[in-house]
Amino acid sequence: MYSEKVLDHFTNPRNVGEMTNADATGEFGSSHCGDTIKVFLKVEDNVIQDIKFKTFGCAAAIASSSIMTEMVRGKTLEDGLQLTNDMVAEALDGLPPEKMHCSCLAADGLHKAIQNYLNGQK
Repeated sequence: MYSEKVLDHFTNPRNVGEMTNADATGEFGSSHCGDTIKVFLKVEDNVIQDIKFKTFGCAAAIASSSIMTEMVRGKTLEDGLQLTNDMVAEALDGLPPEKMHCSCLAADGLHKAIQNYLNGQK
């Protein structure tokens, strides 16, 4: 059973879509279930000013991606790198054990985008 927060972020995802002027993007896929995420970042003075995502996956994957964007917008890149899948799952008031890998998708996609930014890659 999903929490109300999971259902809310699944049915009304925040910050979903592409960003044509992104400073960096990051993609990550789960070999466990086939879900994928692409994260778009706009960074200014080491702060995540804007973030968007596109996720192909289940309700937990979409909800995890959505809440992740809310958790890191306005935060430093270092704060973003500290985000863990457990933090994402906790912000959603928990995920069923068989869906915990979905929170990894969001955190790992974010980390890829930040690493690409720091490496000077789009």
